[in-house]
Amino acid sequence: MLKILLFILVIQIIYVSAYTLRMILTLKGQKYIAALISTVEVTVYVLGLNVVLKYLDQVASLAVYAIGYALGILIGAWIEEKIALGYITVKVISNEINGGIANALRDKGYGVTAWLGSGRDGERLVMEILAKRKNQNKLYQSILELDPKAFVITVEPKQFHGGFWTKAIRK
Repeated sequence: MLKILLFILVIQIIYVSAYTLRMILTLKGQKYIAALISTVEVTVYVLGLNVVLKYLDQVASLAVYAIGYALGILIGAWIEEKIALGYITVKVISNEINGGIANALRDKGYGVTAWLGSGRDGERLVMEILAKRKNQNKLYQSILELDPKAFVITVEPKQFHGGFWTKAIRK
């Protein structure tokens, strides 16, 4: 019975990890890769469900099935985080209005659009930076090295039009 429980756990982890990845890829517009993953996903799902239904009288098989589901979500999300598909837009508001931060970030290869804004306590440098998600932590560290007091917000853009990034994104 231990082999069966281990099989249920492994197959459920594979199924739910594939499901999680497929959903994330679909949301990011990667429909062909998502469709390919779905063929693996549904095959594994049918195999796993078949085994669980054979051992439905065993409470342990149902418990392992549920635990495998939870672990599959965690592993799928971890995999997606590691491949870090897509782009981020980072908005930075800094008290350092001399422009040195924007130029330093440009020198590191980031596309930076900067302008002066008006805050409660005076002028602020406002910057928007588009970067690949896999570079998010490096960008964040660079910003904080340049201005430890910077206000930073990160969002994930869904559509792009115009600008020098558009050609690179479509490749």
